[in-house]
Amino acid sequence: MSRVGKRPIPIPDNVNVAYDSHRLRVKGPKGELSRIIHAEVDLGVKEGLIHVIPSGKMKRVRALQGLTRTLIANMIVGVTQGFQRVLEVNGVGYRVDLKSNVLTLSLGFSHPVTYKLPEGISASVDKNRIVLSGIDKELLGATAASIRRFRGPEPYKGKGVKYVEEQIKRKAGKSAAK
Repeated sequence: MSRVGKRPIPIPDNVNVAYDSHRLRVKGPKGELSRIIHAEVDLGVKEGLIHVIPSGKMKRVRALQGLTRTLIANMIVGVTQGFQRVLEVNGVGYRVDLKSNVLTLSLGFSHPVTYKLPEGISASVDKNRIVLSGIDKELLGATAASIRRFRGPEPYKGKGVKYVEEQIKRKAGKSAAK
């Protein structure tokens, strides 16, 4: 059995959990999330706890048990506290602007890059930082990754879009080769 998957998930008092025919719905103060649970695992919801029950002992099923437990725990944290991801834009002339739900990034291209934020993700811009927040951790991570993909950080000067906690390994330029 998966060590992660064995642990029960506590349900806070302000969260409602509904599970029927492999569809889980979690509703909390920040919003509502739903997910289809894989057919090879089942859930036991009782007494303020969620237990992930595998259908067998195969390695694949044990892996699904741990994955499902983590996904459900992320759903509960999302509807109670929410998630945040911070991006940083580095470079001379690189700017970020937010109007309603559209990010406009000036990243050294001949044209500004516009990105419409998906439903459920909100952003705030402070100088060269983009703070993304939402209740769905998976969607938040995908949104941050797609913004970073416009101009990833380069190793010589560190210009581009990067996560705040990310460390860029710098390379020496031409002058260091002599």
